[in-house]
Amino acid sequence: MTDPAFIFVYGTLRKAFNHPMHQVLLAHSQYVGEGVISGKLYEIAGYPGVIESNDPAETVTGELYRIDKAEPLLSLLDDYEECSPDFPAPHEYLRKPVKVHLSTGGSVSAWCYVYHSSIRDRQLIKSGDYIAFSHVAT
Repeated sequence: MTDPAFIFVYGTLRKAFNHPMHQVLLAHSQYVGEGVISGKLYEIAGYPGVIESNDPAETVTGELYRIDKAEPLLSLLDDYEECSPDFPAPHEYLRKPVKVHLSTGGSVSAWCYVYHSSIRDRQLIKSGDYIAFSHVAT
């Protein structure tokens, strides 16, 4: 399997948060549209974490971007998510391919940073939408 040509972001990298790393994302990719993945979203510590789910009723909302330049984008994002080799294991997140269902129809495989730590005592974000949870104006 080849590496995905897309990346799915569901938290602080989404447009509405206006985070400086979103500008890095835009410098190396193009916005495709809104989408969802199967998963559960949790509040971690002022940022979200998604865990995968096999339940089609459990979805997480985010944005899909087509990657123009995998390097340096993925290395920069791996550093931001603290899952590059520069950070001690175990990592809080893993970058892995997920299936993204587009709001316009169809689906693609995309990279996603999946939470890889305990969700014990973490708040479930029932809406699956970190923007709605954070009350960020879009």
